[in-house]
Amino acid sequence: MKFLDQTKIYVRSGDGGAGCVSFRREKFIEFGGPDGGDGGRGGDVVAECVEGLNTLIDFRYQQHFKAKTGMHGMGKNRAGGRGADAVLKVPEGTQIFEEDGETLIADLTEIGQRVVICKGGNGGFGNLHFTTSTNRAPRRANPGQEGEERTIILRLKLIADGGLVGLPNAGKSTFLATVSAARPKIADYPFTTLHPNLGVVHVDGKEFVLADIPGLIEGAHEGLGLGDRFLGHVERTGAILHLIDATCEHAGKAYKIVRGELEAYGHGLAEKEEIVALSKVDAVDVETLKQQVERLKRAIRSAGPALAEGEKPRPPFKMSAIAGEGVTDVLRALWRIIDARRREEAAKTPQEAWRP
Repeated sequence: MKFLDQTKIYVRSGDGGAGCVSFRREKFIEFGGPDGGDGGRGGDVVAECVEGLNTLIDFRYQQHFKAKTGMHGMGKNRAGGRGADAVLKVPEGTQIFEEDGETLIADLTEIGQRVVICKGGNGGFGNLHFTTSTNRAPRRANPGQEGEERTIILRLKLIADGGLVGLPNAGKSTFLATVSAARPKIADYPFTTLHPNLGVVHVDGKEFVLADIPGLIEGAHEGLGLGDRFLGHVERTGAILHLIDATCEHAGKAYKIVRGELEAYGHGLAEKEEIVALSKVDAVDVETLKQQVERLKRAIRSAGPALAEGEKPRPPFKMSAIAGEGVTDVLRALWRIIDARRREEAAKTPQEAWRP
């Protein structure tokens, strides 16, 4: 299945049905009077968060969604039926924006959550509704109200507990394939990963979801490489695992490049708790490894996340996904942060979400 995390679509709710002008005609009833029914309400456009989806690819092939028009009123005081809704089924983590891409309409983060994007028009009144003491036989009815229309942007931000970031070829996909059942593409050239991948990780009887996103390069926030749009998929994560290739020229510089891109992207990514790990340690000699670790420690102290007073930065981990060295220690460190965040979220007083 192809991955699509952003799309623009046009939606329109249904018009209301027209009211009916009708008079009762029965044998032996001289003054039957008006009996025109009201029109039915037009259908709404509704977005629904459903299970089993992890991409917006369905919206690539259909960009126009229109709800049904309400049925017209009929004689014998029969009201028209309500028009059918147009339901947009979206994956968990989908955000709905106005056409400007900045005004948020809804954020669907729970399965079963529904939000009305466009309300259907009300049905028109039939002539029975206009009967008065002085106008016993009205010969007019209202047309139905027109539905609403708008162009919206759907943007998917995957729901994951932890996120993998780093330069291209830092070993992110190899790490994900090692610790989970995910099978991302792995190769020895940059930008092997072209779209985010999710994997369920198990450690010490616990499990959490880890997201791997395409590699960042210097200037990604200006559109270089694959850009930084995929960073949106780690916005909701509780922790970031930052992988640095031990075989690169300078581990400290590599770390600072990615940190610079996180700060340029914003949205609180630079403030998230971070685990730093030097990957591919089995591919370098002892002296080079020691030198890279020292460079990385200095970079973390100068460019790492802000720390509380008296708090010391976490030392970088040394690991090799291929050899299995240090992988469990990294996962345990990640889990401690994720578990603390889950407990913090669970302790918050639940508030009823407002729905339009």
